[in-house]
Amino acid sequence: MMIQRRPRTLAVACLLAATATLAAAGCAKSETSNTAGGDSSQGAQEAKSPDSTSGSGCSLETYGAPKLDLKNAVVGFSQSEKEANPFRIAETQSIKDEAKKIGVKKLLTTNAQSQLSKQISDIQDMLSQGAQFLIVAPLNSDGLEPALKAAAAKKVPVLTIDRKVNSTACKDYVAFLGSNFVEQGKRAADAMIKVTGGKGKVAILLGASGNNVTTDRTKGFVDQVKAEAPGLEIVAQQTGEFARDKGQQVMEQLIQSKPDISAVYAENDEMGLGALTAIKAAGKKPGKDVKIVSVDGTRNAVQALVNGEYNAVIESNPRFGPLAFATAQKFYAGEEIPENVIITDREYDEANAKDSLGGAY
Repeated sequence: MMIQRRPRTLAVACLLAATATLAAAGCAKSETSNTAGGDSSQGAQEAKSPDSTSGSGCSLETYGAPKLDLKNAVVGFSQSEKEANPFRIAETQSIKDEAKKIGVKKLLTTNAQSQLSKQISDIQDMLSQGAQFLIVAPLNSDGLEPALKAAAAKKVPVLTIDRKVNSTACKDYVAFLGSNFVEQGKRAADAMIKVTGGKGKVAILLGASGNNVTTDRTKGFVDQVKAEAPGLEIVAQQTGEFARDKGQQVMEQLIQSKPDISAVYAENDEMGLGALTAIKAAGKKPGKDVKIVSVDGTRNAVQALVNGEYNAVIESNPRFGPLAFATAQKFYAGEEIPENVIITDREYDEANAKDSLGGAY
């Protein structure tokens, strides 16, 4: 039985091999697209090889949680941000679809609407509703300690996805499932160097502060540009809060203050698409006069790439449902789960965008 609940404030090798073959769930529609969010058969999330994991293993015994059959359990999923972002739409839908597929008795879902205090209360509320296992997409890397402590007090395991928490693995949470964000930034830099010839002035649209995704994607990009393309000058770094409207606003300001900007690295597609709109409004051609590289892999960004208005997209796969529940099942079967399970991400460019559009979300 699937339950969409409104929060009160608003009314390792075996694991990796097994999860690599699981098909990911289909995605819901984005706020700007009338097409389905991608072919799930093309968008399966795969874990990297065992040597890409890190940290000591965590088992049911070492964590101190009771044995549980997920089919007879209450599972809670805490989403961090409003689902106007295609990444969040796809992520939540993937969790719902996989819970239904494996027959989870009850799935509680909440959305913190980008408010840390609400995510804490959401998690505490799900615990009071009888949640026995939690999947959490953290808003920030810090600040969830009250919620994690509440879960630990009830011996409820917590699996974090897509963002890390600065807490102790196998004590405050079981494991982190997600991308190597430094590597994403590095790959974005390589793509930017390729499309610019390693020369020009680039602006970085930073993600939201307070989480490892922004920090790592920035570090990977800046360090790689410094090492490989000294002729590509980073002239601005300003936050667009992972939001399209904010990305557009920031880009409009940057075009006025630094009209010679020739490239933009956006730390998610939504900001990149906002920048695209601002570039057009300024009478310039996105993808040509101003190169755009971003991270995510949304249908709209890949379509812009097909249209010649974008230059590269590094995927950050949001389809966590199969991997998250497979990890939970292995955990309850007594297997050790590595502290970090790193997934693979594809890359879209001018050569493959059209043929790969079906795998975008």
